[in-house]
Amino acid sequence: MASSSAAQPPVDNSPADARSVSDDSDSGNEEGWEDVEAEDDSQPVVGLFTEQVFPDVRSMLQECKEKHSFDLSKIQKDLGLDFLDTIKLVNYVRSEVKAGNKTPDVSSKAKFADNAFMKPVLEDDALLYSLDDIAEEDTEAAPGNDAERKVIELQENLDRLQTQFSEYRLAVQKSLADQLNKEDEKLEPGASVKKSPADKIEEADEGYFTSYAYNTIHESMLKDTIRTDAYRDFVYENKHVFKDKVVLDVGCGTGILSMFCAKAGAKKVISVDNSDIIDRAKEIVYDNGLGDVITLIRGKIEEVTLPVEKVDIIISEWMGYALLFEAMFDSVIYARDRYLAPDGLMVPSHATLRIAPYADPDFIASHISFWDNVYGFKMNPMKLNIYEEALVRCTESTSMAGDSAVFLPLPLHTITVDELTFLKEFQVTINQDIDALDGWAIWFDIFFMPSRDSIVPDNPIPSDMQKKGIVAFTTGPNGTQTHWMQTVCLIDHGKHAPKPLKKGQVLTGKIGYEKKEKGSRLLNLDIEWQDENTKSAQHWSLA
Repeated sequence: MASSSAAQPPVDNSPADARSVSDDSDSGNEEGWEDVEAEDDSQPVVGLFTEQVFPDVRSMLQECKEKHSFDLSKIQKDLGLDFLDTIKLVNYVRSEVKAGNKTPDVSSKAKFADNAFMKPVLEDDALLYSLDDIAEEDTEAAPGNDAERKVIELQENLDRLQTQFSEYRLAVQKSLADQLNKEDEKLEPGASVKKSPADKIEEADEGYFTSYAYNTIHESMLKDTIRTDAYRDFVYENKHVFKDKVVLDVGCGTGILSMFCAKAGAKKVISVDNSDIIDRAKEIVYDNGLGDVITLIRGKIEEVTLPVEKVDIIISEWMGYALLFEAMFDSVIYARDRYLAPDGLMVPSHATLRIAPYADPDFIASHISFWDNVYGFKMNPMKLNIYEEALVRCTESTSMAGDSAVFLPLPLHTITVDELTFLKEFQVTINQDIDALDGWAIWFDIFFMPSRDSIVPDNPIPSDMQKKGIVAFTTGPNGTQTHWMQTVCLIDHGKHAPKPLKKGQVLTGKIGYEKKEKGSRLLNLDIEWQDENTKSAQHWSLA
């Protein structure tokens, strides 16, 4: 996505459940005033980030979301704030803005825990008088019971993500796959031989960087708030780590990560990208007044000359589907070995790859059995090679027939390119009775440790690490969906006869990653698996 992969004060690209309060709130407080203001109990309120006066709290909070990326409802829910906590939050934000900070840090309740924030910053602050009404309206507006509302919200979120990121995936896949297949289109006049594999890979590489020149990809990645917020939160919560440091941003894209680092106090940020997006990034950087800190360089990190010998920190959003699709991590490793100081920090610092057994008969019916009868016609030829392509899909946690297992931990400070081609063992336990194992789901988790000496557990769970104050996120089905989604490898039941599995059964296996060919950004996946009686194996391509 290698995204390319950020954040500013809470960006409001959150799911629908994080948007309801400020959209539906009413600043009025009718209690005890029925006879005085029976029809209109709204009252003017001063903005949180400006001195503008709004006719009611609802319009003020909406302006906070749209222009200042501050979603009061989302912050309340994310931090579990009660009434008094919310009063402190409001006064904390007003005090920070009054002191000149238009992007106050609200990542933790501890930021405004001091009882000094119980004292109103504004005299007769209408917002403070309306907090109860906002919460009540949010409750009243909730459709149905919690379970029904959650289903609706999840479906809306899923639909949004599927639409938002489909163009992104198509753009990258088309650039990679089509370039490899254009064997004869660019032959020299009179040539009678096909291009060599090396020539085809070079053309595909050019197509890869070209794909990142378009807005669609960067819009998709920036709107992935799980991804972007994680980078922002780590940088802004660890300003002491970035203060006066030299930072290298590999594959900088629009420059969002570079700007986070500059805002956090980095002395110098060097941003490298081999796509035409670098020209727009230069304009963005200068438009935001950061041209004196950020230096942007066009080219491959393996080929450019940096203006420094060593850097203190390397930051990059290099992750692809199934983590290693696109092979951008190879370039990040090169940058690490060539430029990172011996005590330097990689951001992020750790990743893990996970695999889980997959069982979803409804998806099999819609994706495979669908071709058996299309408007009354058999279309079985459309199933040709249908099991050979690894799919990128948003899956449901209920489709996981067992707990996931880590099959490859990646310590970014030490892992080598050679270790990215591997065959690793795994073991999973079926946690429900299923009619058949339909495939395997693969995803990755990312961790941002504040020091290269920080220790990550053997089986780290992002939600557990977050409780310890560590910035982390999952791309798995149990978390908020990201643009990486999950990689699904469907089992060919024509070759591997389906059979029921019982809860408690243990499956062991091996999973292999390998580039499609040397230098390629495409990925081949091989999985072997067995229970006590049967052993199976299958190959997939991620292209």
